[in-house]
Amino acid sequence: MAGGDPGAEPTNWQSFFSGPAWEFDETSGEYYLHLFDRKQPDLNWENPEVRQAVYAMMRWWLDRGVDGFRMDVINMISKAVNPDGSLPDGPPLPGSALGDGTPHFFCGPRIHEFLQEMHREVFAGREGAFLTVGEMPGVTVEQARLFTDPARAEVDMVFQFEHVGLDQGATKWDVHPLRMRDLKASFGRWQAGLAEVGWNSLYWDNHDQPRAVSRFGDDSPECRRDSATCLATLLHLHRGTPYVYQGQEIGMANYPFASVDDFRDVESVNHFAAAMLAGEDASAVLTALRTMSRDNARTPVQWDGSPNAGFTTGTPWLPVNPDHGEWNAAAQREDPDSVFAHYRKLIALRHEEPVVALGDFTMLLPDHDDVYAFTRSLDGDTLLVVCNLSRTPYPLADLLPDAANGRLVLGNLGAGDPAVLRPWEARVLRP
Repeated sequence: MAGGDPGAEPTNWQSFFSGPAWEFDETSGEYYLHLFDRKQPDLNWENPEVRQAVYAMMRWWLDRGVDGFRMDVINMISKAVNPDGSLPDGPPLPGSALGDGTPHFFCGPRIHEFLQEMHREVFAGREGAFLTVGEMPGVTVEQARLFTDPARAEVDMVFQFEHVGLDQGATKWDVHPLRMRDLKASFGRWQAGLAEVGWNSLYWDNHDQPRAVSRFGDDSPECRRDSATCLATLLHLHRGTPYVYQGQEIGMANYPFASVDDFRDVESVNHFAAAMLAGEDASAVLTALRTMSRDNARTPVQWDGSPNAGFTTGTPWLPVNPDHGEWNAAAQREDPDSVFAHYRKLIALRHEEPVVALGDFTMLLPDHDDVYAFTRSLDGDTLLVVCNLSRTPYPLADLLPDAANGRLVLGNLGAGDPAVLRPWEARVLRP
């Protein structure tokens, strides 16, 4: 909290959801900070009573049997503070009267202290295994090594955002095609950076990201199943812990939003309003919203082909995707060739093959525009993973001579020419 008059915000920080990050409270006569929505006030972690209240809440949940915590934007809890106790302004944002506060709260000065204290107060001395995952926008590989080093007792994994920003320009609404070599460079850097210390989290989808099959794959009728299973194979064969977001395992796709009135996500709605005030083209803004809005991940899970996809007999928060008659869990559960069936095979492979869970990672073909290939190796055992993320077939022998004669451990397509990698085909091979 900070005192003051309306219109005299304590800092110039901009909220991630547009507008000032400060809200004036008439009752108290003070401002409160909200880095996101005004209904989400930031807690003051400098106050030890606040920290102890959070730790007590966490212990309460552990006592009830939860196995751990995913902690939202946890690397923003420590803010840089001026000698007089105030918060500093951020550098001006282009074309705005507001500033960028992230230099003062991304991995702030006491973040490691706070997380180590949390571990001591909440987890130390308890029986059982608990998983802690810190969502950390803007975190670097070097910072992640510190956060996830077991010897430091902070968190087990971090959710980093580097790879889900590769198809964006200055903002998430400035959308451009993903270059495969950029994805390889990013994933390869994280695989190498956390190879000896720490651990990777692996994800395509979550509640804040559009659907992977629409974003990184091809959700056309002829390619949707193949691209969904190809992307799944690529991710699950990396070193780290894979996360499957609701509906990803059945190939759920982005929703066909018709107008701005279809959106509920506050970030999307606020962005459209701000863009209209700035005189931007409404159709272009809507195109970006359809592509990147978080609402794409928040439509009801498609359990079956009934009204509202079996999700509810009432009115859901967002409408069900009209493709749910074909793309639903009930239709895929007994289909051995479905996206769901392939996810089950990938998960089983990680349990059956120690090399998948623990093997070293080596990137191959780093500059190829369409084919993503790498090896996993452990104690003399090697797997070669080759994924074609395009509609163009490629002769395997020209790319990787060892692949043409490899024994197939798992593939996402049926029988075909072993010498040709078909569109959206993924193969896991023993050379």
